[in-house]
Amino acid sequence: MASVYPINKGINKSIEFKGLKAQYIWYFGAGVIGLMILFAAMYIAGLNTFLCLAIILLLGTGMTIKIFSLSNKYGEHGMMKMYARKQVPKVLRSRSRKIFLMKIQE
Repeated sequence: MASVYPINKGINKSIEFKGLKAQYIWYFGAGVIGLMILFAAMYIAGLNTFLCLAIILLLGTGMTIKIFSLSNKYGEHGMMKMYARKQVPKVLRSRSRKIFLMKIQE
């Protein structure tokens, strides 16, 4: 007998939009807002409109390429794992055995 309820096969999958995965969507949105603020600041400062547009287009293209490359390289959780791995010390050194000889107090 066929089921009358549709099966949702996307449960527990991270969100993805045009190839951007998870937190990279937020990074891209923050970058776009930052570029708009930068354009407004340059325009108010009196720079030529075409110069403002050229700068924003170059920075926007670079930002887009960088964010998409990070998304493809690290995936959903990879960049957080990379930063966590950098926090772990490579070597633990103990110059004393005192910590091993202490009696556990109950």
